[in-house]
Amino acid sequence: MLEFSEGMFLVLLVILFILGNLGNGFLGLVIGSSWFKSKKISLYDFIITNLAISRIVLLWIIFVDGFLMLFSYETRHSRTVTIIIDITWTFTSQLTVWLATCLGVLYCLKIANFSHPTFLWLKWRVSRVVVWILLGALLLSCASTMSLINEFKIYNVLSGIGTTGNETEHFKEKQSEYDLLHVLGNLWHLPPFVVSLVSLLLLLLSLGRHRWKMQQNGLSSRDQSTKAHKRAIIILISFLLVLMLFLVSFIIFSLSRFLPDAKLAVMVGEVITMLYPTLHSFILILGNHQLKQTLVAMLPCEFGCLKPGSKEHVSP
Repeated sequence: MLEFSEGMFLVLLVILFILGNLGNGFLGLVIGSSWFKSKKISLYDFIITNLAISRIVLLWIIFVDGFLMLFSYETRHSRTVTIIIDITWTFTSQLTVWLATCLGVLYCLKIANFSHPTFLWLKWRVSRVVVWILLGALLLSCASTMSLINEFKIYNVLSGIGTTGNETEHFKEKQSEYDLLHVLGNLWHLPPFVVSLVSLLLLLLSLGRHRWKMQQNGLSSRDQSTKAHKRAIIILISFLLVLMLFLVSFIIFSLSRFLPDAKLAVMVGEVITMLYPTLHSFILILGNHQLKQTLVAMLPCEFGCLKPGSKEHVSP
């Protein structure tokens, strides 16, 4: 049974790794070439490019970790390798989640319409607001990584105590502190989830107000603003769904030590983790008209060839 699980895990790992690199590589290449030709880049393109690059790094980290778990289990659990993988994984995953969250905030401030002074202030300074969120995201990513380093220090203390066999009250206190930090480490993903959820709710409220105004004036609700609202809402809902899967994977990792088959639990968690950077890249491609046209144009003619738009700039 375990051999079958390992074989299935390897197949899924390779498939998701290839698809994730293709999707994120496509995003990075298309927007990067547009940036190179026009000699300028929008905030949207900047976020997408960095998001694609960071997700490719995350995919490689997960792939290497899964490969080592299957073919070199002892190497994976050596102290040095564990620290390197966990620290880079934590920082990169936090950064990718926050970059996607900044994208949702950008959609909200660009598309939603409210007359509240605070929202108008944010909307008029959208670039500055998103840049400050990006800087805050970088600091939070560093903070989550530092908390993990502190967790490793406690782990090293526990290892030293465990080897001497001196399980005193000090050992129990350190064990409780380690377990608490390990569980609380998952809470670093809650702030971006809350920010994305608020952005989604504001877009839904804005769409409802817009459609009500259009009906009051006897106008069709199939205008460009309605389409932009719906497209942004679909992208944000999709992101929240894959982010929830991402959070579930971290819960599985945290609980794996208490399960009878920890290795199987970790394999399931890694497959779920890979779904996030893979699926969301294709959601972003399909949610952007120009990116979707470019992708269709690159496909073989058997699948249908459409000419992409003449504009080079890719924007929401």
